[in-house]
Formats: sequence, structure tokens, C-alpha cells
Amino acid sequence: MNETTSRTAEIRNIARIDQHRAQRMLADLLLDLFGMRASDVQINYDQYSLNSLNGFFSCDGEAFFFKFHQEEGEEEMTGEYYRADILANAGLPVDQPVYMSVLPGEQILIYRRRNDPRFSDVLRELDFTEDPAERASAVDAESNLCAKLLDVYRETLHPISVEEAAAEPVHRLFYERLIDPATRSFPGGRFADFYIGKTFRFPEVELGWDEFARLKFMINGRRYRSSIGELFNAAYVRLGPSRLADNGGVVAHGDAHNANVWYTAEAGGKAKLSFFDPAFAGSNVPALLAEVKATFHNIFAHPLWLYDPAIASQMFKTSVRRDADELHVETDWELTLVRKSLLEVKAIHLWRPLLGELKERALLPDDWRTVIRLALFLCPTLVMDLRAGARNHTPASSLIAFSVAVMAGSPPENGSDDFTRFLNMIDPES
Repeated sequence: MNETTSRTAEIRNIARIDQHRAQRMLADLLLDLFGMRASDVQINYDQYSLNSLNGFFSCDGEAFFFKFHQEEGEEEMTGEYYRADILANAGLPVDQPVYMSVLPGEQILIYRRRNDPRFSDVLRELDFTEDPAERASAVDAESNLCAKLLDVYRETLHPISVEEAAAEPVHRLFYERLIDPATRSFPGGRFADFYIGKTFRFPEVELGWDEFARLKFMINGRRYRSSIGELFNAAYVRLGPSRLADNGGVVAHGDAHNANVWYTAEAGGKAKLSFFDPAFAGSNVPALLAEVKATFHNIFAHPLWLYDPAIASQMFKTSVRRDADELHVETDWELTLVRKSLLEVKAIHLWRPLLGELKERALLPDDWRTVIRLALFLCPTLVMDLRAGARNHTPASSLIAFSVAVMAGSPPENGSDDFTRFLNMIDPES
């Protein structure tokens, strides 16, 4: 193993090609870090583990669940990981690990194994199963969680310095993926690795990066103002950590996509939600970033196109044609009923009152829509390579992916879409 490669990164890489070897390496890591003699090690493979690895093992007759998140250049990064105590002390429902390592390159959490499903799995079933009672239970659970989050955001919202804003690990999900981790140069990181100089294949259209980056999208008859290249450049400028102190800080999980949320059934058809894997939690998380990942990955990434692109390619119709400086896209992809319900809950019961609180305390920047849009845009484009042939995307799913990303990042020149309606719903002055 290269001296600069973390053990978690090495295990994650080996797991893709040699599961048994990765399991042995993981057992050695658990022994070194915690003195745990692990047996029956199992590595899970699911569509939500885009930047992490998780699974199960036994030790002294007890069953455990492990998870770790691994970022490029992590070994050179500073700052704390996995601060579950911050969330618990603030009153948020969070599953506390029984063992934890926060060493750079060896960040890993160990939980006692639970039989509860993840909220992501519950919602995936509801995307395609018409069960009003189950849908109501899921939406009610989301509403209750939003109420708890809003209480914490209101209680912990405070002005933050540029230094405090820049020190938060949540930026590793956004800005840090745009730059080289060693030189801090732009373009770099995942942005350069995924897209610069690469080929983009769509149904009947193939483009190089320089050409693709400058084209404007016309999606289902609506022309969008900004190109892919313009959105990446704007995100680099506006989402710089030192520029995000203007909207205050809150205690937040920061990466609460629903594969990091347990769904626990209760009596009377009710359910409650609780967080785990708070890899990027913090007490000075810029308020406008706090709910971005949860909003995009739990709502707009569904159905299917981000996590199950092969199925999405079969289920949805797509077409594209090049016309001068425009890509004309037609697709019948849309949010399912349960995702629309979750979006309304999150907009009305969390985002809108949070923005109202920011405005009342003079912490809402004039360009708050731009900040939210650019952060939403980076969620899909930098969580994985969206190009066809990279990982498991197809030409059709790649077309849907970049179209949704553009709709997230750029307002349309005419008409409205789901993102515009969402921003209108959360506008404290509307």
C-alpha cells in the first residue's frame, strides 16, 4: 500500500475487486483500532454507498454494523470527523456509535446492529407502491424530524466568523470537490477528474468537455440561463468557505441523506427517524448548506436516475438533439408522489421558517437563491461521475442526470419547474 493512501481508502478500493481480501483487511483494521477480533465480516453493496463502505461483523457473540466515509486527499485534511455528540447535545435524534476512530484516513464508526430499515429503502418501495397509509406514515415521520431540526436550527443559529465558516468539514461535500486537495487550485479534485477533458455520450449525441461545458440546455421546452461550465465556475466563486459566513452557522448533520437515517416503526402505524454516520457534522455549519444534501439526495435524486441508472434508462424516455449552442432535451422523468409530498413538507416546515429566521436576524444574503441553487447543483455532479460509461451510468441516465443538475443550478428563462417552485415556496417574502 502506498504510504500516503489511507487504510480505509485501500479497503474501499480492494472491495471492488476482491471482497474476501477487503474483509480480511477490515478485520485487521478493527483489531488495530479497537482491539476487536471480528468474525463473519460482511461488506454491503448497495446503490447508496457512493463514497462510503458499510457492513456487518460479529465480536464476542455480539452483532455490529460498521460504516466509514472516505474522501480523496483525506490524509492531508485537518479537522474533526464524526462528531455525533454535537448532534445529541443539541437534541437531535442520532444513533451513537459504540466505537469510533477519527484519525485522518482511518475514520470509522461501529454501531450495535439494528434491524430497522433505512429511510432510503422505505421510500424506494413507496416510489412504486401505491400505499396511502405507508406514504402518510413516512411523510409524517419526515414532518416530525423537520420540526426537531427547525427547533435546533433556531436555537443554535448564530453569527460566525470567516475562520469558523471555513473550518467546517461540510465543505468537503461541496467546495473541496472542486479543487485540488494539495495545491488548492481550480479546476481540480473530482471536478477535474470526472469531467475536464472527458467525453460525454448521450443518445445520438457525443461531445467533448469544452463544447459540452458551454452549451445551454433547453429542457422540455424551457431554456436555462446557465451552462454546465458557468455553474461550476460560479460555484467555485460563491461557495468558497470564507464567503459563507454571511448566513450564520447552526448545529447540523450536513449529510443527512436517507441512507444515513434509520426508520423505526412505532405503535399505531407511526414511525420515527434518527440519524447515523454524522461524518460532516458541525456546530458552525453555514445555515444555507445545512439542509442542501438532504433536500437533493432525498427528493430530487429520485426516482432511480442517480442510484439506479440502468433501471431509469429503461423506465423513462429521453431524447436530445444539438442545435447550434443549445442541447434540446426531452424526458418524461418526474418526481413521484411521495417525493413531491416530502418536498412540500421540507419546504414549508423547515426551509421557509429557517429562511425567515435568517432574515429576521439579518443573516439572509440577497443572493440566497443562488447559494442554494449552486449547492444543489454540486450534489449530483460531484457525488459521482455522471458520464455514461463512468461507473454505471448509461447515455440516457446521464442525460437525465445533467438535465436535473442544470435545473437545480440555473433558473429557466421562461416558465417554472420543480426547483423554481421549491424556491418560491421557501421565499420568506413570498
